[in-house]
Amino acid sequence: MLITNVVGFARLYLPHKSLSPCLNPRAEVALMNLKRIFGLGLLLGFALSSQFSFGQKPDAKKASQRKNVLFLISDDLNTRIGCYGDPIVQTPNIDRLAARGVLFENAACQYPLCGPSRNSMLCGLYPDTTGIHGNAQIFRDSIPERWSLPQAFRLDGYFAGRVGKLYHYNVPKSVGTNGHDDPASWELELNPAGCDRLIEEPDIFTLRKGAFGGTLSWYASPRPDEAHTDGMLADDASWVLERCAKRNDRPFFLAVGFYRPHTPYVAPKEYFEPYKLEDMPLFDNVEEDNADVPAAALLSKKKEQDLLNDELRRQAIQAYYASTTFMDAQVGKVLDTLKRTGLDKNTIVVFTSDHGYFLGEKGLWQKQALFDKVAGVPLIIAEPGRTEGAIAKSPVGLVDLYPTLAELCDVPTQKLMQGQSLVPMLRDPSQTGRGYSMSMVARNDRQTKQRYYGYSIRTERYRLTLWDDGKRGTELYDHQNDPEEFTNLAHGERKNDPNNAKVIRELTEKLKAEMANGMPASGKRTEYKVGNWNPMLRIDN
Repeated sequence: MLITNVVGFARLYLPHKSLSPCLNPRAEVALMNLKRIFGLGLLLGFALSSQFSFGQKPDAKKASQRKNVLFLISDDLNTRIGCYGDPIVQTPNIDRLAARGVLFENAACQYPLCGPSRNSMLCGLYPDTTGIHGNAQIFRDSIPERWSLPQAFRLDGYFAGRVGKLYHYNVPKSVGTNGHDDPASWELELNPAGCDRLIEEPDIFTLRKGAFGGTLSWYASPRPDEAHTDGMLADDASWVLERCAKRNDRPFFLAVGFYRPHTPYVAPKEYFEPYKLEDMPLFDNVEEDNADVPAAALLSKKKEQDLLNDELRRQAIQAYYASTTFMDAQVGKVLDTLKRTGLDKNTIVVFTSDHGYFLGEKGLWQKQALFDKVAGVPLIIAEPGRTEGAIAKSPVGLVDLYPTLAELCDVPTQKLMQGQSLVPMLRDPSQTGRGYSMSMVARNDRQTKQRYYGYSIRTERYRLTLWDDGKRGTELYDHQNDPEEFTNLAHGERKNDPNNAKVIRELTEKLKAEMANGMPASGKRTEYKVGNWNPMLRIDN
């Protein structure tokens, strides 16, 4: 309670003031950092020192032997990055992390939308069990007794801290706040807000006036890295790591949630320069591509996207790429601090995203679709002294991270885990594990006012998607011969081909079995009810 009160005091009396437009960018940064330094010192110093206020002093020797976790997550990042084979996007720091760990080539989110995906990942449960199928929802309302991933570490004696976005936020409006966070998950919460949030919104181009978070919008900022929210996140994370290195009598779970490349795509202008507009890839033959796709699969399109012409499409892609490279630079700063402090020798590093992202493929942008470009995510796990520079091809899910990290760090968990441990694949990337991943999304029928669902299963070769249990369409894509998912083998006469029919039948059976496994014990989706919320730091069950 005392820690919470100090955190609240610091937030109340040490806010990030709007930066003066009269100052030059470097002076703005200096002023911002002066305003933040006292608050950061108060928060972290108190959080680390107060560990002795309750219970016994930890065994320093034992603590120093336990593995730390640095959990890095980007927002709305697809696999268009260097280590995943993209020839254009520059991500040297994520690439070097992949070189010292295991890259999961076919990783997927469980729901291609921020709130459901992050709650699923951090609870180790499928969305049907968390009860969260939309944004602005908190799992404490639906399953209040659940230990989150960082909470399990915290309960086992870890220092658990968060910098930036881990649970859902209304981006950009909630930047600088706790958003829809879970206070039981953390001892320390740092929520910087930079120029992209505080002073630049009037300068941002957007397809819909006054809308930024859910609408394509972008801006090449004249201000330097350290003035932006993600730059501040990297600085704060480095600051926490430096103090953890000095105070090594307790292992840490530090989560760092970057906001880019989520809209608005705002980054310092030098990150735009490597990406020439004429080189930005556009997608042709959209009507032909979509001719065999069920209507339900394309419902993520937004009306304002009809305003896009080729020039605006190129600008949007350029800004997304620039934001990705800017975010990568901030990842590099955190990784550099980890190495400089020597913490890299005993710290497991995870890098991922909450879901993938469309940039014009199939005429779609952003998320909430069940194609590979949207359900797929980058996932890298680097464990010191273990497998380096390896690629695991078997499909996995973000729901697998909870049991994996708990096993790697010998952290007790509650019994129910719907993900698999990836430890066998980390030890031997040729292992197949479960051999598939499952993703889902909800749709609303505007005419009948009925809600229905799409479920998708991804094996190493195929993706099968059922809309409303197949009543509103089925999709089958062969990634061995059609990696861009251009030809739906479950459409028209193709579905009658004996081989296609066999694959559809077998994958449908496997998908329905996993759908049942993803339900709570009642066999019915967990109902989300507002008003059940409680921090629930400790529940024994």
